[in-house]
Amino acid sequence: MIVFRYLSREVLITMSAVSAVLLVIIMSGRFIKYLAQAAQGMLDPGSLFMIMGVRLPGFLQLILPLGLFLGILLAYGRLYLDSEMTVLTATGMSQQRLLAYTLAPALLVALIVAWLSLLLAPQGITQMQLLLNKQDAMTEFDTLAPGRFQSMRDGSRVTYTETLANERTQLGGVFISDKNPPRNGKEGGVSVLVATSGEQQIHADGSRYLILKDGYRYDGTPGQADYRAIKYDTYGVLLPKPEVSSEIDDRDAIPTSELIGSDDVRMKSELQWRLSIPLLVFVVTVLAVPLSRVNPRQGRFLKLLPAVLLYMTYLALLIAGRGMLDKGKIPLALGLWWIHALFLAIGLLLLYWEPLRLKLAAARANSGREPKHA
Repeated sequence: MIVFRYLSREVLITMSAVSAVLLVIIMSGRFIKYLAQAAQGMLDPGSLFMIMGVRLPGFLQLILPLGLFLGILLAYGRLYLDSEMTVLTATGMSQQRLLAYTLAPALLVALIVAWLSLLLAPQGITQMQLLLNKQDAMTEFDTLAPGRFQSMRDGSRVTYTETLANERTQLGGVFISDKNPPRNGKEGGVSVLVATSGEQQIHADGSRYLILKDGYRYDGTPGQADYRAIKYDTYGVLLPKPEVSSEIDDRDAIPTSELIGSDDVRMKSELQWRLSIPLLVFVVTVLAVPLSRVNPRQGRFLKLLPAVLLYMTYLALLIAGRGMLDKGKIPLALGLWWIHALFLAIGLLLLYWEPLRLKLAAARANSGREPKHA
């Protein structure tokens, strides 16, 4: 039990460190992407951390199997390098027994990954879709920042304000440029509003108005000298009424319980994908144990690159198989299981290759020493 606890601790500590590094790298890249969208006014900056939080289970369900795979390679590689594994082997620790010990922490990781894949990740994607739908319903005034030009997604309007106060309802130094739609095949003109101050008003029916005070309105067509200027004391602009859609069309957000009873091919493909991720944990454990065995003179990183390439091939085949399942090119009965069976066979071959090679060499040596009869 002491050896079992020692090996499990080494694997889990190394896996946690590797997974944390991978998580920071992946989430940093995704955060930069969302931050760029927030800078363009496509997302509310206040919802960035909420979006990252609901996406966390989806990241973890793919990071943890890779973290376990690398954790076994690095942890056991260090033990081989420090000759600790040599001592364990001398006391009767075989590769098969080492695999049995390693499957215990792998079972813990598989249960966590199954919880993430089957339950938390779909819920997180659902919450993210609702947040994005809410963001899509926002106008440029909801994401307006002082001193920055803010355009709508379709580019039909550009808004600017020098100051913004009182929960975004009081504006100062307002500039609004509206591009009018084409009429009778002719290019639409441009309407420009400038005002000393402005105020957002919300009526009882939910409609919103921007009341501009002490300003000018300019109407005309670019390139033509027919602009019209109107001075006003008060000018009202009707803002689009936000309509938050509750529709979620991403199949990754569908609860697992609904996938089980569905007859749709794409839904069954999604179910197989979610079940494949926990199964991936056990298969990569079988692959990692023999691949972690290195010669102390060669260093523990000798097999790291081939092992990572093998893992990436495994994951790429699963993703490709999922796409082929969606298109009906692979029977559902075969599904993604053949990929797991293939790499499980590779892992078992690597695990038993050394004992088989030694037995074959011993058999050849014995046959060579047999006396020849006249």
